[in-house]
Amino acid sequence: QVQLVESGGGLVQPGGSLRLSCAASGFTFSSYIMSWYRQAPGKERELVADITSTGGSTKYADSVKGRFTISRDRAKNTVYLQMNSLKPEDTAVYYCNALKRDYSDNYWGQGTQVTVSS
Repeated sequence: QVQLVESGGGLVQPGGSLRLSCAASGFTFSSYIMSWYRQAPGKERELVADITSTGGSTKYADSVKGRFTISRDRAKNTVYLQMNSLKPEDTAVYYCNALKRDYSDNYWGQGTQVTVSS
């Protein structure tokens, strides 16, 4: 059974930090591109960051470059999103996504809420 379980969300003040985790199970983690998306109220889901199956390459949305870092731990089958210098506009539900390298499979987590507010 495929599972992507996100954790680490919460309420943080502007300028603060959070680290999101996504624990994967039920599929071959090393064969999947892992991504973080987010969806704010009334807005479409957007790609925040992704990392290749080997972890050798990452991409970021312009809005988070220099503030967010995506990483993966093959031993733990987990992908992380370190979020620094958080802004109110980062408030959203953050979703973990796993996409097989050949694009044949695509899985989503249930999401974790991040709220940036004073």
